[in-house]
Amino acid sequence: MKALNNKNNTVSEQVIPSAEGGLGTFGGVFTPSVLTILGVIMYLRFGWVVGNVGLTGTLVIVTLSTSITFLTAMSIAAIATDQRVRTGGAYYMISRSLGIESGGAIGIPLYVAQALSVALYTVGFAESMVSVFPQLNFRAVGLATTIAVAGLALISARVAIRAQYFIMFGIVISLVSFVLGGPVEPSDPETIQAAERQSEGFWIVFAVFFPAVTGIMAGVNMSGDLKNPTKSIPLGTFAAIGVGYVIYMTLPVLLAGRADAAALIDNPLIMREMAWWGDAILIGVWGATLSSAVGSILGAPRVLQALARDGVLPRWMRWLGRGEGKDDIPRIGTLLTMVVALTAVFFGSLNVIAPILTMFFLTTYGVLNLTAGIERLLNSPSFRPKFRVHWSFSMLGAIGCMIVMFLINALATVIALIFVATVFIWLRSRELRTAWGDVRRGLWMALIRAGLMRIRVEEDAKTWRPHPLVFTGAPSRRFHLVEFASSITLNRGILTLSSILKSSEMGLGRKKALEKQIRESMAKKGIQCLVRVTTASDPYKGMARMAESYGLGELVPNTIVMGDTENEASIDHYSHIIATFHDLNRNVVIVHDNKEKLFGERKIIDVWWGGLQGNGGLLMILAHLLKSSQRWRNALLRIKMVVNDRKGAERARQNLENILRRIRITAKIHVLLAEGREFKDILAESSSDADLIFMGMAEPGEKFAEYYYNLHKNLEGLPTTVLVLASKDSAFGDVLLKSEDLD
Repeated sequence: MKALNNKNNTVSEQVIPSAEGGLGTFGGVFTPSVLTILGVIMYLRFGWVVGNVGLTGTLVIVTLSTSITFLTAMSIAAIATDQRVRTGGAYYMISRSLGIESGGAIGIPLYVAQALSVALYTVGFAESMVSVFPQLNFRAVGLATTIAVAGLALISARVAIRAQYFIMFGIVISLVSFVLGGPVEPSDPETIQAAERQSEGFWIVFAVFFPAVTGIMAGVNMSGDLKNPTKSIPLGTFAAIGVGYVIYMTLPVLLAGRADAAALIDNPLIMREMAWWGDAILIGVWGATLSSAVGSILGAPRVLQALARDGVLPRWMRWLGRGEGKDDIPRIGTLLTMVVALTAVFFGSLNVIAPILTMFFLTTYGVLNLTAGIERLLNSPSFRPKFRVHWSFSMLGAIGCMIVMFLINALATVIALIFVATVFIWLRSRELRTAWGDVRRGLWMALIRAGLMRIRVEEDAKTWRPHPLVFTGAPSRRFHLVEFASSITLNRGILTLSSILKSSEMGLGRKKALEKQIRESMAKKGIQCLVRVTTASDPYKGMARMAESYGLGELVPNTIVMGDTENEASIDHYSHIIATFHDLNRNVVIVHDNKEKLFGERKIIDVWWGGLQGNGGLLMILAHLLKSSQRWRNALLRIKMVVNDRKGAERARQNLENILRRIRITAKIHVLLAEGREFKDILAESSSDADLIFMGMAEPGEKFAEYYYNLHKNLEGLPTTVLVLASKDSAFGDVLLKSEDLD
């Protein structure tokens, strides 16, 4: 049983053992599956199929349909023998493997398909009844039959299954009677010619026939009522497919040999005229349609029940998860399913409902195959099915489903995929979290491993991006650092937030809880990041250790981002940590914030330029990336440079214009004359209206602490300023000149 924790939207799972005397393989899986396979399509549309596409075409349709079903059954068997399959059948399998969003995106269409299946079979029953008794009203018979089968399902699943044994006996009699029968009188030439002109195409016929082989879901959806679903689902499903295939490959031969195309197309009950005892066909068709309807109305509410219990359905629909009695019968869900089926019966017909069902079932089959294929391809230690299937068979089934869907109706396929995607996005937006694991983590791990193994040690100028390690302390107090670092990554680099805590008594559990809290807080603000909390007796030593050890393989942070020190007494320590980061070959970015304005109106960015070499290339890249972010997209980028004389100013301007043209960055050029003024005065005057200033720093040396102290003092009163020190082996000029498109 599943329950939703309302506080954190987490779906938990409570293990409830199977009830004593649960359904077995024959009664719980084989019987409902084979009776759904040998159902309304076989009796009322198989002659129509043969008449439209001929014997060879029919055998191809049967084989292709059964192949897709067989591959799907193999995938189902693999999943069913790896996990305890509970109420919900296919939905349960998908949600526990691909995640609750994927399961829900398929589970909702699957429920609709099962509910429409009830309508398909009761419409078929009504059609056959009206053919025999023309005085009856087609719609009234269909509605009354739907209510009757729903009433049977409301009583008990076991009562419904027992009723199906008698129906199976009637179907066997009808098939024996048909085999012992003979040909019918041929149609006149004009009727034959008219039938040939009006015959349907191969894929249209395929779409009408395919629901005939989807009966395997009837058994899978009863998973919660089975005594041993791990054993019963594979065995009963394969047996039903095998029996169905033999019968469906035999009947076309008899149909094609006993009647012409016109007779097969025009007469839905042609099998009755061919049979040795014609009324036996009526027993079979009525029994098959009713049993199939019962199987579907048993399965559909159980899918709905599982969706409600997992919290997939909206909160106001949670009552649909209720079950009554020791068999946990979803009576409320059954009543809702009856309403859906009654609506479809009132407005639909057999040839309209069948293709819709085909699209829904093919979508479900495709995702089931994809689920098993991914599980097997990842070869996770947790995936240990007793029934082993090579991943290529499952993937072949998934591809086959998709191809057939497009061949049947490309527009309908697109609509079905959009519907599934919409449900997936809706569930994803609700941020449902589950207490069970799924395959997605394993899939990401496989992709990450493949990527890490292919990353080269050498930086590639064409693909360089900043991967910032941000020392934030408490991120909420220094969020401007997080915002800046996130803006220069553009959600493409790897952003890590690190907090170095002085407390050495903090345990691992507390650290993990704090990391989770920070990660969730950042996610609410739209920041995608990794979080690492660690402790150290000295924060500077902790920062150095983090910068040196953090990372995986060749994937390490290449840029350190931190705030400026607020304590002049710690300038020596601060200068030393900058030098340490530089020795570790990391870019160092220090944000000296103006506490009153922070980033101001984000309208003007000033870059103080000193050439492409050294810091200049990194300055230009960071400014360009920042301006490409959403928050700074409308900002004006100004490149500023100080020269000593007017002749040098003209040369500098031409050089800058040439460089900006080559690196394809739009900026306004300001070449300023020193005229005997100190740089700090020029800086204060020229950039007073800026919202953000980029400046380079000198490489650490013997007197770096003194240099940094003076630099720190010169920044007082200025807008927020970003100090940049490029790594030792930097070649950011190459990044600018060779990169096609940094964003």
